[in-house]
Amino acid sequence: MDAPQTIETHDDIATGLVHLARADAALARLLDDVDHVPLRRTEPGFASLAGIIVSQQVSKQSADAITGRMVRLVDPLTPDSFMTAGETVWREIGLSRPKQRTLCAICDAIDAGALDLDGLCAIDAGAAIAAMTEVKGIGPWTAEVYLLFAAGHRDIFPAGDLALQVAAASAYGLDGRPDDKALRAMAESWSPWRGVAARLLWAWYGQTTGRTVLP
Repeated sequence: MDAPQTIETHDDIATGLVHLARADAALARLLDDVDHVPLRRTEPGFASLAGIIVSQQVSKQSADAITGRMVRLVDPLTPDSFMTAGETVWREIGLSRPKQRTLCAICDAIDAGALDLDGLCAIDAGAAIAAMTEVKGIGPWTAEVYLLFAAGHRDIFPAGDLALQVAAASAYGLDGRPDDKALRAMAESWSPWRGVAARLLWAWYGQTTGRTVLP
């Protein structure tokens, strides 16, 4: 099986935006209003996935604070170091019980060889998502965001993301925001650059609301 095509540079983003603007008038209008569509690539591995877990259901400010404490108190931020740190440190970091359980499950899966966070970068997106969501606490959004930013998969679209749903509703003049299933169907026409479409919608939402929403 061929490795998935990836987004590695700002030139890749620019190429995707040209394709999307030609293919979809609504996205072309958004692009006219957006100052910058970021690359936002991270290194694959436990630290990147842990950062995504931390960012769920909290403000960007809170996520940054928690991540900062985690990087300071668990150094290096590896599965072994995280498990060695223990509950007292996890509470000092500010991790909720559910996030502690998820991160522990991830560490256990990595230790058992059931989750290869580097290897996921080189396999089909569907297979990678299936492997990640086998781990208790990892849902589709978490898996898709990891594959989008850490693995660089070009054609991933986290349709369950609230900001993406709101941005798509505004772009298309919809009465209400589309749910996960409806937005996933809409995004099919943006293939093979759905990862760039997601970045564009996040950038537009952030610019128009004043909120930093990129995971």
